[in-house]
Amino acid sequence: MRIEEFRAAIRREFGANLEHATPANVRDFLDRMAEDVFQGQLRKPIELREPKDTYEDILKDFFSRVLDLPRDDAVILLWTMAFDLSFSAIEHHLSPRFQALFGDTE
Repeated sequence: MRIEEFRAAIRREFGANLEHATPANVRDFLDRMAEDVFQGQLRKPIELREPKDTYEDILKDFFSRVLDLPRDDAVILLWTMAFDLSFSAIEHHLSPRFQALFGDTE
């Protein structure tokens, strides 16, 4: 996917300034994007062969490999990762407020 196509998909989904983005619809969008990119391969068992031992080493390896990607791929990968982490943080930050409002839902 080219960056122009990605940008248009983001703006169609969330608005020109991401005004319609919420933790729930961000997660849904990113799941659909992953499904489109991997075209159903995510339904198959995934075998992890991670040679790194620590989370820090995994992050270093990831960012090192991103440097070697074509520009559009790198920008899309880094943007989606940052978008996902940011909205996950919002959801995590708001969860105590929801707990106080709705109590234990389990």
